[in-house]
Amino acid sequence: MGQLFGTDGVRGLANKDLTAEIALDLSVAAAHVLGDVGAFAGHRPVAVVGRDTRASGEFLEAAVVAGLASAGVDVILLGVVPTPAVAYLVNSLDADLGVMLSASHNPMPDNGIKFFNRGGLKLDDEIENAIEARLSEPWDRPIGDQVGRVRLDHGAIASYEQHLLDSLPNELAGLKIVVDCANGAASVIAPEVLRRAGAEVIAIHAAPDGLNINDGCGSTHLDDLRAAVLEHGADAGIAHDGDADRCLAIDELGAVVDGDHILAILAVSMRDAGRLAANTVVSTVMANLGFRIAMQEAEIVVVETGVGDRYVLEEMRTNGYLLGGEQSGHIVMADFATTGDGLLTALHLLARVGQTGRSLGQLASAVSKLPQVLINVTDVDRSRLEGCAEVDEAVAQAETVLGESGRILLRPSGTEPVIRVMVEAPTLEQAESISQSIAAVVQGALREH
Repeated sequence: MGQLFGTDGVRGLANKDLTAEIALDLSVAAAHVLGDVGAFAGHRPVAVVGRDTRASGEFLEAAVVAGLASAGVDVILLGVVPTPAVAYLVNSLDADLGVMLSASHNPMPDNGIKFFNRGGLKLDDEIENAIEARLSEPWDRPIGDQVGRVRLDHGAIASYEQHLLDSLPNELAGLKIVVDCANGAASVIAPEVLRRAGAEVIAIHAAPDGLNINDGCGSTHLDDLRAAVLEHGADAGIAHDGDADRCLAIDELGAVVDGDHILAILAVSMRDAGRLAANTVVSTVMANLGFRIAMQEAEIVVVETGVGDRYVLEEMRTNGYLLGGEQSGHIVMADFATTGDGLLTALHLLARVGQTGRSLGQLASAVSKLPQVLINVTDVDRSRLEGCAEVDEAVAQAETVLGESGRILLRPSGTEPVIRVMVEAPTLEQAESISQSIAAVVQGALREH
């Protein structure tokens, strides 16, 4: 990977790490690279551009549009939409590429740029590296009628909404649902789609002002959602992140239903319907051991990838699998989407509740999760993690203690400047003790100088 692109596009502090100049240059380079690999062959290129509700998205959107149009790309401007809507509309509108401005679950001051290739697919590493390599290169600028044109199409989102509803195997009539929209891109569309699917809906954190996205709400802050589910006696709570490509849930008793639970529920549902290709589900190395055990008991094969829904997607596309996802709530249902889609996930999760007549808590109980502790270690030199003898020894000693009853995972984050230390163990106390011990070694051995 290059220096700019992480596991999910380019992210950083808006107007400092991610500036208008960078956004413009990236867009020009993307137009050139995708043109070179044939995406624009024989016709005038078209791009679909959307953003979440961050205030910085307004000036970054303007920069991206300027870059694309100056490179001869016509732009369809969607306004505030979920990331998966951009992916879907690239495909349905037969566009050549898509651009989404969002930092997903990150705090409001951050922002990011995600590119989609023709067909609504995320770019692979090779193309991202090629885009980065061509930043600020000299180029022949189109003039006159060859420059790109820009048009607004806020109505295009309606076709995405209908696509979501058309995917449902059954309606959600009789279900009372609380949805936390994170003051983000789902704030209008999520309550609307759930109501059209037949559910009674209570929406919270659905009043974005450009500054409150992900602020104590959404998929990374579930306390308000839990309280609302219990207050209203709801059947479930759904939590999205800022760009609505994630879905986590709260069951009827207030317990968290995370991506591992959701993936297991959908895997069994698809298996029962004869739609689970190769009887296989794709997860990442972060999936809890309890998920693997549940899938083994259901006689469903689990294939693991690195962390990041792009790697889940690559595995699915390579081998024709139809379901995959992450513990964080990125779930990919390849029958209906080319990327993780929080709204699609929520609809199908709730449809399973309605279809079976079982509560969300009962369905989620199939996965008995081992206690898991995740510590983010900051102020360290991530490049020195691999091959650090002191860290390796600490991990090896802890693995000897855990045996087959738990596991340890260390990895640099692809979206933040931290090293993640994850420990699963038979008890929470043991997981906390081991994770804190290893985190201390990582901090001491890899401290930035």
